[in-house]
Amino acid sequence: MEETRRPVSEPARPPGPGAAAHGHPRRPEPLRAEPAAGVPERVWYAAYGSNMQADRLACYLRGGRPPGAARTYPGCRDGTPPARSVPVLLPGALYFALESAVWGGGVAFYDPAGTGELPARAHLIGVGQFSDIAAQERHRSPGADLALDEAVRTGRQQLGRGPYGTLVCPGSLDGLPVLTLTAAWPPGRAPLNAPGAAYLRLVAAGLAEAHGWSPRRAAAYLAARPGAAGHWTTATLLRQLAGA
Repeated sequence: MEETRRPVSEPARPPGPGAAAHGHPRRPEPLRAEPAAGVPERVWYAAYGSNMQADRLACYLRGGRPPGAARTYPGCRDGTPPARSVPVLLPGALYFALESAVWGGGVAFYDPAGTGELPARAHLIGVGQFSDIAAQERHRSPGADLALDEAVRTGRQQLGRGPYGTLVCPGSLDGLPVLTLTAAWPPGRAPLNAPGAAYLRLVAAGLAEAHGWSPRRAAAYLAARPGAAGHWTTATLLRQLAGA
């Protein structure tokens, strides 16, 4: 039986180029979550963590090491930038768990069954690019296209048991499937862990680029997420973002 999907929302575009980058928040507009007709050549990769930030995503696409990271990424077979990148709201919630070998501290995961909406950024890329990003997220070598039919048809597909081994399709945008990666386990069973400052700075930068969020709004949101709550406060995180 196919899962019932809640709508994916895309915030309205700002009145002029670069508006979001100057701190003007975009008002969310709900989109009808129409099922995609099969797997096309291009898909929307919904990034909700550090890959919301364009320069960070470029390391996955073209290869390289982002500032503050302990890993160099091999990149995709096709390093072309996304055809479009748009802000979206995914049904569900964000939490931080595990221990990152790249950043230290916890990293972001998506709970599609969670309450509320999760701000994300959808990048329009090729299926091969998405497959190579998924491989790098799972610490595997890029080079083989994923069969995405199950995820598009049912809303979920298991790639493996480790972190980012679960493929989720919460809906579609402009007739193309929206895909993202998360963990197989629910947040109640995950070892929650506070993220480090360097990682949170990237996530906050992505929220600013995609949604036009101010540092204060990003700090309040991130500090309240499970895993971060109790370790970070809005004030302490805002000081880290101001010193970036």
